Amino acid sequence: MESLYQTRLRRYVTALRNGKPDRVPIRPLLAEFTAKYCGMTCQDVSLDYEKAFEAVRRCAVDFDVDALVANMVYVWTGLTQAIGLKYYGIPGIDIPADTGFQYREPPEREAFMRADEYDALIEDPTGYLLNVWLPRVAGPVVAPGEPATMDAYLSFLKGGMAMSRYFGAFGPAGDRLRTECGMPGALAGIFKAPMDILADKLRGYLGLVEDLFERRDKVVAACEALMPHLFWVGHHTADPARLLPIGFWMHRGCVPFVSFDVFENIYWATLKPIIEEFWAHGHQTLFYAEGNWDHHLEAFAQLPERSIVYHVDQGDPIKAHEAFGDKFCISGGLSNVLLAHGQPEQVRARVAELIATVAQDGGYVLDASAIIQNDAKEENIRAMIEAGRELGVYSDGCLDPLSASSDGPPPLPSSPDPRVEPPEGALYRPPGTMIPWAEKRQQIGPIPGDEAVCRRVWEDVDALAYMYVYQVLLSF
Repeated sequence: MESLYQTRLRRYVTALRNGKPDRVPIRPLLAEFTAKYCGMTCQDVSLDYEKAFEAVRRCAVDFDVDALVANMVYVWTGLTQAIGLKYYGIPGIDIPADTGFQYREPPEREAFMRADEYDALIEDPTGYLLNVWLPRVAGPVVAPGEPATMDAYLSFLKGGMAMSRYFGAFGPAGDRLRTECGMPGALAGIFKAPMDILADKLRGYLGLVEDLFERRDKVVAACEALMPHLFWVGHHTADPARLLPIGFWMHRGCVPFVSFDVFENIYWATLKPIIEEFWAHGHQTLFYAEGNWDHHLEAFAQLPERSIVYHVDQGDPIKAHEAFGDKFCISGGLSNVLLAHGQPEQVRARVAELIATVAQDGGYVLDASAIIQNDAKEENIRAMIEAGRELGVYSDGCLDPLSASSDGPPPLPSSPDPRVEPPEGALYRPPGTMIPWAEKRQQIGPIPGDEAVCRRVWEDVDALAYMYVYQVLLSF
């Protein structure tokens, strides 16, 4: 199993680095499909993450692929229910048991962030999220100054402990995939673009559109204020071995959701520096380009070589290959509609086309266009894998060593974290911090022991609360 694991991992990483391995790696992001395949419901794998891990292991044994996510359903709705989040439809509770969980965006005038609250977000993003945003999205949580309730305390108590237990379970789940199935993980870490945060969880898409016309300067300043925090979370949840890419789901920053001007001067202007900073620290980013981002391929080509892996959903993989196939690995391009409604011979033909074009020189990972849910047919998944194995062999390929090299990430910078400056006029609550040590130190008084130990432990525990708030924002 360890030998199989190492071979698969080297094959996958070689392709991620835009090299040519022995054959095209296959990395299907199997989500609710795993439940269907194992005779479970969407409720089973969204409310019981141990069942979700079990379903992925079954698929890892039964399908000859090269990398999987331990739980691609990912949003543990037991946690969202414990916190009391309003924006999820939970299978078996709010929606039918065999429907995948749903995100419910509120009406424009009931957005979780109000149009006149930009200054508060810009001044102190973390404080705004904790004191204003979280009480609105988590039903039991009350805003500062309101009467405390048992339900409010329990939201944080159960939510924090449950989040810790859930994330802690991914380590053992990954170990079992390795030792029992010979299966590497597919990605690590979580990141979203600053403007997508505004559109997804704060103002909503319609609210953001209004703001781009009515208060564009505030949108820019808010994105800039969020940048160091989103980098911090992505960097601190990334693969410490610097082999697997950071997951970045791209939502509402492309044409026609926004104009070319907004993309270039707001979305891209506040995204590109973060991606470059990730790469400076040795981390690739998986650009999971949901929808069609073909209008922006030229912009993505500006990024450093091998710094991203570009995943094609509804765009044209051949266009992406022509735009930057010599710089970046490309993945995806196999339609989910085809996997759900097509026939195995059609799937096989599409795989053959992708391998003959996008994959011909290496730097390609075979995958569906989007996360694979329970509408996909088993026979079509098997056809994808079998065609990839049969047709994706490189006679002149080889597997890269799993170490930093001229073909791998750049050497680590001398400092483990970038120097972060707050926007002008902002309350400086550094990324990773809820209550800065300088503030806490004034409350303590004389310290007869080792102050450095006191500070380190305080900051480590304080960062857990910070991570809780931002994981609710980014992941749940």
